[in-house]
Amino acid sequence: MHTRHVIVASSSGLHARPARLFTAAAAGTGIRIARNGAEPVDASSILRVMSLGVAHGDEVTLSVEGDDTTALDSLAELLARDLDAE
Repeated sequence: MHTRHVIVASSSGLHARPARLFTAAAAGTGIRIARNGAEPVDASSILRVMSLGVAHGDEVTLSVEGDDTTALDSLAELLARDLDAE
């Protein structure tokens, strides 16, 4: 399993538009997301991602099974940007 720890840069955290952009990018990747060491959830599920209650500045952990980390790196970079400003 590969992981990335990311500080969420969006001013509204992972709510509404940023969550939609993130989950769309995560579709089909098998990536999971967790907050504060909680049980990881499917990163492509907008309801599960929003239920984490991730706020601006919170650290999340992205994880994926297998050796292909390209999508993992892309999603980490996405969360490190302010998606509300784009």
